[in-house]
Amino acid sequence: MDVRVDRHRCAGSGLCMAQVPAVFDQSDEDGKVLLNVPAPGPELLAAVRAAAARCPSGAITLLEHDTAGH
Repeated sequence: MDVRVDRHRCAGSGLCMAQVPAVFDQSDEDGKVLLNVPAPGPELLAAVRAAAARCPSGAITLLEHDTAGH
């Protein structure tokens, strides 16, 4: 899975960072999402999916790969 964030759309709620701090961070300057790990490992996938689902502004997009990694 690849993760994309839209900083223009981000509302700065920090829910993603609170849920998966290994993948998401929050800018000290504007409070908006920062992406630390654009391709998280399998151990983080469930948490990243949950964070994307909870994002109030829909600023997190997940690009799922098929089983061959495409």
